Amino acid sequence: MSNWDCIIVGSGPAGLGAAFYLTDNKPGIKILIIDKEKYSTGGLRNDCKMNFTFPIGFPLEYWTKDRAEYYLEKVQKILSPPHMEKFNLDIYQKRAENLGTQLLSVKQSHLGTDGGLRLIKELVARLESRGVEFSLGEEAVSINEEKKILTTNQTERKYENIIISPGRKGFKFLQNVMNSIDIPYVDNIVDIGIRVETQLDLYPIVKDYYDPKFLFPGKVRTFCTNSKAAYVVQEKYTTSDGDNYYSVNGHAWSDPGKENNLVNFAMLRTLKLTKPVASGQKFAEILGLQAQLCGGGRPIMQRVGDFRLGKRSRKETFNNDLYNFQPTLKGCTPGDISLIMPNKILRSIWKSMKILDTITPGILHPSTIMYYPEIKMYANKPEFIDEYFQAKKDMYLIGDGAGTSRGITGAWASGIRAAEGIVKKIS
Repeated sequence: MSNWDCIIVGSGPAGLGAAFYLTDNKPGIKILIIDKEKYSTGGLRNDCKMNFTFPIGFPLEYWTKDRAEYYLEKVQKILSPPHMEKFNLDIYQKRAENLGTQLLSVKQSHLGTDGGLRLIKELVARLESRGVEFSLGEEAVSINEEKKILTTNQTERKYENIIISPGRKGFKFLQNVMNSIDIPYVDNIVDIGIRVETQLDLYPIVKDYYDPKFLFPGKVRTFCTNSKAAYVVQEKYTTSDGDNYYSVNGHAWSDPGKENNLVNFAMLRTLKLTKPVASGQKFAEILGLQAQLCGGGRPIMQRVGDFRLGKRSRKETFNNDLYNFQPTLKGCTPGDISLIMPNKILRSIWKSMKILDTITPGILHPSTIMYYPEIKMYANKPEFIDEYFQAKKDMYLIGDGAGTSRGITGAWASGIRAAEGIVKKIS
């Protein structure tokens, strides 16, 4: 049986961040990174937008401003991202403020999906040159806490320390681990929303500010804006009962050859569920399955013009009149999102879209598409035994799937923080 100083489950930014810190501070440390996918995964693959301003990506229950900025400095040193300029911010901020809305000024970097793939290759190569081993296509199955053995779909591996950073898609795996070894946690927060797609000229703010972060009344926010070479995609999720559903997401490419002069972004409503609801994940899965049922196995899309008239979209409404661009998610089902989206969520999102249309007019053009559902699950909240995200002796839970971050830079920072705990303990 192989023996490792540290096994990292998950090759996204949280796991990579931990590996870089460990190899910087303990040269020669024996590290294995495993991932169930056959390639390095995580937010770096998905458009690769990075935010370097607190509190974006940093859940306030775990991070203070000073602490987050301390780690962000370390993240920037490794990633060395080019930062994007912003223009006319004061104009948009003043309009937003007059409507009870906030537009955050965030230091951002954007590499695009293709740029993110290049960055991943570079980061993996740098870690391999330091002696870190990767086992891609190997799936973690269970952990024997007492014997310090990780069982995978391929073998058993002995470890001195283990870092679990499964990301949002590993949400349920992490719950299974916590249940099996009695780590207390809560799971009561989830983001439910839509992805908006329209022409670039109808959302011109992105020419001044690539990924504008609006915070609306009613716990609604904009999230993950993509423009110029922007595409809506679907992502497959499996529920705790083994059923499949799709959530939508957005990508953008840096390659000028892929430009389509479209823009997409999410409008998300954060829900903090209270008793008797036991699981935010289960609640979100039910909504995902309901959308799957009504969409004939696909997400739903509806034009704003049809929504305002109270009628469903149909295939023939995607024409060359007012509807003058084609959806980038080709297999999506035209329908009526008001039939399947909880009214309280839809109402607050639609109100926020009207505010947004006042701040930067154009978004409510009849041709604009609303895709449903976009679901974000990163709200496992384990009970930690120290400040380094240690949940059990020698076991660290980090990243979006563990609720310690909400994005690339926050995840990387949580990886550094966990690795600090390991280095401190070894020293």
